Amino acid sequence: MFIAPAYAAAPAAAPSAVESLVSFLPMIAIFVLFWFLLIRPQQKRAKEQAAMLNALQKGDEVVTSGGVLGKISKAGDHYLTLEVAEGTEIVVQRSAVAQRLEKGTIKNNK
Repeated sequence: MFIAPAYAAAPAAAPSAVESLVSFLPMIAIFVLFWFLLIRPQQKRAKEQAAMLNALQKGDEVVTSGGVLGKISKAGDHYLTLEVAEGTEIVVQRSAVAQRLEKGTIKNNK
């Protein structure tokens, strides 16, 4: 009287393979877009940074991630000694170098 009778519904048809693929296309497209716009350029930049860090040698002028300008006076596997002023040297980790400068940049900026 107060409750409507419930009838059994026919089983839903199984989705076909084409319908399943079409439902995943937007997610696949978003992943491909993220790959080309975010992941790939970041990996490329990381490779370039690693190559720059491995190529550092005595006499190179660099900027650290903290903004310190210096000329490499000693280069080890993990640490670099930078001459930041005449007679003043500091030791930094190799990974702290943000950028390698062209020769003579420090002299031109003083």
